[in-house]
Amino acid sequence: GFNKSHSAAYALLSYQTAYLKAHYPAAFMAAVLSADVEHTDKVVMMIEECKQLGLEVVPPDVNSSRYEFAVAGERRILYGLGAIKGVGLGAVDSLIREREARGPYTSLGDLCRRMDLQRLNRRALEALIRSGSLDGLGANRATLMSRLPAAMHLGDQSSRAVEAGQVDLFGLAARPDPGTPSDPSALRADALPDWSEQVRLAGERETLGLYLTGHPIDPLEADLPRLVSARIADLVSEKAPAPEAGRGFNAGHPATVAGLIDEVRKRGTRVSLVLDDRSARLEITLFDEVYQQHRDLIAKDALVLVEGQLRFDEFSDSWRLAARRLTDLYKAREQQVRRLVLRWPQGGAASALVRRLAEVLEPWRSGPCAVGIQYSVGGPRGANGANGTNGANGTGGAAGASCMLSLGAEWNVRPSRELIEHLEGLLGRDGVKLLYGPPPSLATFGAGLDAFPGPP
Repeated sequence: GFNKSHSAAYALLSYQTAYLKAHYPAAFMAAVLSADVEHTDKVVMMIEECKQLGLEVVPPDVNSSRYEFAVAGERRILYGLGAIKGVGLGAVDSLIREREARGPYTSLGDLCRRMDLQRLNRRALEALIRSGSLDGLGANRATLMSRLPAAMHLGDQSSRAVEAGQVDLFGLAARPDPGTPSDPSALRADALPDWSEQVRLAGERETLGLYLTGHPIDPLEADLPRLVSARIADLVSEKAPAPEAGRGFNAGHPATVAGLIDEVRKRGTRVSLVLDDRSARLEITLFDEVYQQHRDLIAKDALVLVEGQLRFDEFSDSWRLAARRLTDLYKAREQQVRRLVLRWPQGGAASALVRRLAEVLEPWRSGPCAVGIQYSVGGPRGANGANGTNGANGTGGAAGASCMLSLGAEWNVRPSRELIEHLEGLLGRDGVKLLYGPPPSLATFGAGLDAFPGPP
């Protein structure tokens, strides 16, 4: 019953767009994203489509992004500044016009001096920082945010002086040429430690509507094989089973998955969740009894471990998991970890680091998790093995040596999320390794020597 002329027109458009999507996916998806640049929900959905097509969406950059999304390579798309919440069309146009007229911005102070801060206000600048658009103008986002008040004060002072035709004693009011190192001392102070990954990703979610440079599950990804039966992508890619004889549906099989609660839906006494582990998404159904038992864990953006029965739903033509138990994902990891292996950095102030390590461990002592330190001396790991060791005594040749030091049972700890984050802040993410299995004896603790590949 559909008019033939309309049918023919839609058929032609379908063919043309399908051809473009197949042969020029980056250009096609950039155009689709730009068409809805001001509608964050649609942008998020289209970026998921980009991932499925194998396209990389590059974070926004104040020195290269335009208002709309743009092609940045054969398989890359540059994020559009217009899709950042809190930054309007007028502010983005001003940024781009100034950049094209007088060159790239060289620092946060340079940007604030060259822009009209009535148009690009503090809220917009904070959104640009949290979204990662100003990453090229400073050491990290925490440092940029701390220097923002001083940069805005300098920019406002410069604008008012220029309008009045004045130049102050130090020449700060004069608009410098791009690239001149004229920032005051407040803008050249030492860089601050960067935000934690959790804070950084939360800023991206707030301003972009999605996690662009990472995922909250990333810090736990190496531990997932010990906690789950399979990643979601592996489960949902399984072939749909045949219905069981006499039952009309497949009863499924037990499965354990982990991920971020991306959506919570309530329909009468039944609650369903959309769980995202970055590899794929899976719908989780909870009956009222299970929901009431675990309702304190069920919230958007929470990381959970879900145990239940996985079966194929023929009505929706998709896999679903009927949950019977939920656990906070960090708590689940805490219950399974049996050893913490810390890699001692070379060349540091040993006494100060020892004191700081003791301060970090102290609040979490009297736990079930043993702590060991991989200590290396000399050059890179020696030729006598991957760790530069020569036998069980941990000594080696001239190339260097490594050994494992056990802190003893009195320093056993509870491996909470907070402790791991503090240790990673002290030693770096690559300096902390979580190992599973039964608590080791001193004789077997040396197995942790293989925890860190490559030289320390």
